[in-house]
Amino acid sequence: MRVKDKKKRRRNSLFSHGEIWIGGAGGALCLCAVMVVGLLSLILYKGSQTFWPVELAKVTLLDGRFLMGEESRQEDFKLSLDKWQEYSQDLKDKIYFSTKTTSEKMPENLICQRKLYRTGNFEITNEHFNWVEDHEVRQIEFPQRAVVLERIKNGRFYGELQSINKLEKKGFKRVVTSSVKDLDRLWNLFEVEHHKVLTLNNERHHLEKSELGKLNRKIEGARLEVTGAKLNYGVESKVYKEAQANLKKVDEEASESYQKIIAQISEIREKGRSYSLTVKIANGDHVDIFLSDVVRAYLPNKISLTEKFSIYFSRWSEFLCEDPREANSEGGVFPAIFGTVVMTLIMSIMVVPFGVMTALYLSEYAKSGPIVSVIRIAVNNLAGVPSIVFGVFGLGFFCYFVGAYIDGGPEKGLQLIVWPRWLWWVSIGFLVVMALAAIKFSRFNKDNKGKKKSHVWLGRLATVLWLASVILFVCILIYTPYFNGFFSTKLSEGSPTFGTGGILWAAMTLALLTLPVVIVATEEAISAVPKSMREGSYACGASVWQTIYRIVLPRATPGIMTGLILAMARGAGEVAPLMLVGAVKLAPELPLDQFFPFVHPERSFMHLGFHIYDVGFQSQNSEAAKPMVFTTTLLLILIITMLNLSAIWLRSKLKKRFISQHF
Repeated sequence: MRVKDKKKRRRNSLFSHGEIWIGGAGGALCLCAVMVVGLLSLILYKGSQTFWPVELAKVTLLDGRFLMGEESRQEDFKLSLDKWQEYSQDLKDKIYFSTKTTSEKMPENLICQRKLYRTGNFEITNEHFNWVEDHEVRQIEFPQRAVVLERIKNGRFYGELQSINKLEKKGFKRVVTSSVKDLDRLWNLFEVEHHKVLTLNNERHHLEKSELGKLNRKIEGARLEVTGAKLNYGVESKVYKEAQANLKKVDEEASESYQKIIAQISEIREKGRSYSLTVKIANGDHVDIFLSDVVRAYLPNKISLTEKFSIYFSRWSEFLCEDPREANSEGGVFPAIFGTVVMTLIMSIMVVPFGVMTALYLSEYAKSGPIVSVIRIAVNNLAGVPSIVFGVFGLGFFCYFVGAYIDGGPEKGLQLIVWPRWLWWVSIGFLVVMALAAIKFSRFNKDNKGKKKSHVWLGRLATVLWLASVILFVCILIYTPYFNGFFSTKLSEGSPTFGTGGILWAAMTLALLTLPVVIVATEEAISAVPKSMREGSYACGASVWQTIYRIVLPRATPGIMTGLILAMARGAGEVAPLMLVGAVKLAPELPLDQFFPFVHPERSFMHLGFHIYDVGFQSQNSEAAKPMVFTTTLLLILIITMLNLSAIWLRSKLKKRFISQHF
């Protein structure tokens, strides 16, 4: 009787009903949600406070040293015995008092606090940050004249603003003709003059980047014409001599324009250096800084809350719209934003057609068999291949194979096989014979039922001949000896155009990476379309393609958009392949500009993911770059979210057309 009761209890146990597993799954889901929300909250908190201006402290230490900087963070640390023995008795008593201990000896795990100050002034101190232990501080002040100068080079500069000086050039020296020392008058004059200097800097930047760029491109084009004429016609040819004469003429015209532009740039630079700031640093020395070297300045201990918000949004505007500076640790990330968005859009345009066509063939046309099974297994396995492998493939195939072919023709890009001209012409004759034979035998390939066995084989032979003709035709086009590439002139000088990393090859590499995602999502969406709708279409006399085009694809489009959303989310955040096929640390020239042909898919580009890696792990000033890591990460998440929301909105619009069908 007792044995039966035990068996009955086992059957009715909690595990047998499964409620505990449902609760465990729900708990795991909640845990994952909490982890995701926590990570996003940390990134949001750290990223949003990066640009908030903080007070500038002047710290006096017990040993007589002075520091001035912004407090970055604080932490607890364990004081070492060696450092303890170096301290004086007064300092030991101060530590005892702060830690509330009364022992004469150093406590075993004595925990003290220290703060990290961003002290700037790197060209003077050779340090960006300094740790200050709380027990070593004698006094902390927040002077009203403390100023933060964000500069074009050498990072931030901290000090106490003393005067603003108007300079005039006399001989080879600049002398002070007048100076203002009253703080309010000084700051009002600074804002007026600095606005003028920023306008001059923008004008100088336009001349250097746009006008000089036009001249350099014109000279480069003429020089490449000379090189091309030398390669194709020889140095004794008329074409080469005309190209040389044209280059000489272009050089003379450009030289005159170049001198005028340089004179304008020098004049603007002189105007920008007509004012300087005198700043007293922490150790009491006075340093003069030209206004033209200052990007932004403010008095952190004197400004109001409204002015702090103005500085905060001004920094965000600079971050989103300007180029980076100081090894990417300051300035903006606009080239990285542009490169990320453009690369993701190009990748999406490339991956969707190939993914949809592959899924349509596998679902609607291909018959079940070993070949189709191998293809499906290969697609599923591709989804698990490490992304760096795709990067190596993109570098080897797109850059060194396809790109080199575009630059220099088959001799440079397809060096494994080189066809001589006679073999190329023989291949054309062989292609004509195969095509005529395929046309002749195609009449046996319509319907094999009720025909002789020899006719069946002739029909199959026609299919093989057509396939071989297409392959041979492609090989003839690729290996033509009369094509020497589109950029052979630049390639002869050792500067490949498409034979190196670029945004086009990066987008195509990521398209291959995300292709399995689109194929699987499209197949699932196609299989979700009811078979009855297909059968009804066939019953009305529609062909297979008409059924796919009018019935299957419209109802599978929301599912295809789901695959596109997943592909965009993965492709936009990938970094490892991009390091090999085009992403660089700094690329001020965008793939789109005002110079012909206006679109430059061969150019390298900046990417937010690679920018995060570079700033976080390759920067010489990693501590100053740490806030930029969180800010750039937040920006990358927002961009991916915006792209995904756009695709989701489009998917919802498509769903409304077929509300009865859910994916």
